Amino acid sequence: MIIQIFLLVLGLGVLVISANWLVSGASGLAKKYSVPDLAIGLTIVAFGTSAPEMVVNLIATISNHHDIVYGNILGSNNFNLFIILGLAAMITPLKVQTSTVWKEIPISFVAILMFFVMSNDFLNADKQVLSRIDGFILLVMFFFFQLYVYNQIKSDRSQFVPAKELMASWKIILLIVAGLAGLVLGGRLVVNNAVMMAKALGVSEKIIGLTIIAAGTSLPELATSVVAAVKKNADIAVGNIVGSNIFNIFFISGVASLVNPVEYNKVFNGDFYMLSLGTIMLFLMMFTSKKENLDRWEAALLFLMYAGYTVFLISKEI
Repeated sequence: MIIQIFLLVLGLGVLVISANWLVSGASGLAKKYSVPDLAIGLTIVAFGTSAPEMVVNLIATISNHHDIVYGNILGSNNFNLFIILGLAAMITPLKVQTSTVWKEIPISFVAILMFFVMSNDFLNADKQVLSRIDGFILLVMFFFFQLYVYNQIKSDRSQFVPAKELMASWKIILLIVAGLAGLVLGGRLVVNNAVMMAKALGVSEKIIGLTIIAAGTSLPELATSVVAAVKKNADIAVGNIVGSNIFNIFFISGVASLVNPVEYNKVFNGDFYMLSLGTIMLFLMMFTSKKENLDRWEAALLFLMYAGYTVFLISKEI
């Protein structure tokens, strides 16, 4: 068991470091070709911080560990929304652009609703499966979301970057290749050892996915949002979370089910309800605030709600 815990922690560490390498390399490549900073943040950074979830889910779906797939997606999204955003807003109240309240948050709610309906597969009472067709639809929705992002940033003109500030081409290639290789290695370590731990502890793969794996693969989002909050950059702190949650559902779930249809266990419905409630609460908290703020007491409420929910889930397994 000690070996499995060590290898799991090692795998999570490799995932976080590799995601950072991938983001750094991709950002360097984008700047080299004068891609706007906002575009880098909304696309490359969003992809990089969600890369651990993507790799873990691809390995899990190929290995037919379906509960880990759903546990990781729903657990990561809930962790992002309740814990990371809660911590960031407790550091400093977060004020965001109007578009975040009226567009990005509602889009994330639509993503949750679509994912819930597809997963429960109400037309098939015998077996619930996220099919390849569902995966294709989710990826189409991701494409439309990227079009929305493009329309948001197309008016942003890139600034000239002095040649001395550009990253060397060899370093860009090395970071990208090492980042991708590390993600694959870390993902295998996390999935394989998480499954062995679940069997040894006598708990379900659902709980392992919702807690240890979800929290571990969300470390890049945690680092990004907390640092952004400390620097009082609310748009990055909130946008990173909302954007990552949309990315996780539309892209990662879409790719996973396209590779191999994912069987759905209805015990995850409670996690869907929790995620939906948190998204609605986030919208209402910002909608009812004249300054479109997420205040400290509201953030503390989100944090405590999910902490209590996690304790409840674990207590049911003991």
